[in-house]
Amino acid sequence: MTTAAPAAAAQPADRADERSEGPAAGALDGLLVADFSRVLAGPYATQLMGDLGATVVKVESPAGDETRGWSPPERDGVSTYYLGINRNKSDVVLDFKDPADRALAQELARRADVVIENFKPGGLAKFGLDYPSVAATNPAVVYASISGFGSAGGASLPGYDLIVQAASGLMSLTGDPDGQAYRSGVSVFDIMTGMQATIGVLAALRHRERTGQGQHVEVNLLSTALSAMANHSSTYIAAGQVPFRMGNAHPSLFPYEPLATADGQLVVVAANNAQFAKLAGALGLPELVDDPRFAATEDRNRHREQLRPLLLEALAQRTSQEWFEVLTAAGVACGPINTIDGGVALAEQLGLEPVVHVGEGQAAVPVVRNPIRLSATPATYRTPPPPLGADDDAVRKWLAGPPHEQLPAAPGEGR
Repeated sequence: MTTAAPAAAAQPADRADERSEGPAAGALDGLLVADFSRVLAGPYATQLMGDLGATVVKVESPAGDETRGWSPPERDGVSTYYLGINRNKSDVVLDFKDPADRALAQELARRADVVIENFKPGGLAKFGLDYPSVAATNPAVVYASISGFGSAGGASLPGYDLIVQAASGLMSLTGDPDGQAYRSGVSVFDIMTGMQATIGVLAALRHRERTGQGQHVEVNLLSTALSAMANHSSTYIAAGQVPFRMGNAHPSLFPYEPLATADGQLVVVAANNAQFAKLAGALGLPELVDDPRFAATEDRNRHREQLRPLLLEALAQRTSQEWFEVLTAAGVACGPINTIDGGVALAEQLGLEPVVHVGEGQAAVPVVRNPIRLSATPATYRTPPPPLGADDDAVRKWLAGPPHEQLPAAPGEGR
């Protein structure tokens, strides 16, 4: 179901445009990022940094990033998975087993402000590309390592998001109470770990600004998962209780779930007493506010099975779209259960401009807008996700040249 949004507020005419040309220098302009990562968490992190102005050099093996072949779906023969996380990067193919290529990779790491890698812990040591080796020639480097289970006891374990969703406990929280456990529909911990890596890098760069010293940033999917499960992790750690899946219900709030209407479902949220009063009034049930069973958040939570049928009886009188409009006008938090196309359409209706095009003419690639809005240094979309080895000549020539020369910010522009 796609539910229409209320009329969006007009956007200021002088808002900095975030089109592909991006007139303003990015917040991370001047930073060189050596991207030795592949698949999702690392490439997502480096794309975020590239959007914010950093010069990112993506280093691939001759086989290329696995996600290039993760299709269908695809666009013009290229995996949409790869296209979604690799814009604003130059691309060079280096075979670390080849001495000449390995020397170029080491030179790139020596020049870089930031190195990001997601090999198994210790996997780059034999190539002289691990943190101690790189820091020996580049002590100011911020070197970020991404793994599945850390560099101690879990160093040898493969770091796939699905495995971490299972092992962390997330799958035990996802699905119907009496059904099987489910994975999230998105590789949520890969994405979150990429964000954590970016935060760690930015914090380390701030430290370097003050001291001139680089450092090693380590993030892993399991630690990210335990942190990201927030209240559920705290339920066990602070109270000794193990939470289990409740379908779409929330363990501490009601209503905070999809509820049936005349023609479908609508997510309805009343997370405090004031919100519940608005909901009760909009549904024509103001008397619920004075009912001692529903007077406070904890009361509504405790008596949810008595409250639910009263809400459902009222909601059955109108369609989801009608209730969306009525409840939104009353200040009640609610939302449609959309498919992805509906989510994009809703963002467009709200003036969020969720899609931007990177590249020129027929070769332009539609991508999802960076979610960070900066008033002075907006994200820019300079180059589309590069073909394998698209910038081999430019990067190799630069690495073979004088160390003081800078790689152009977008050597692949116009490709």
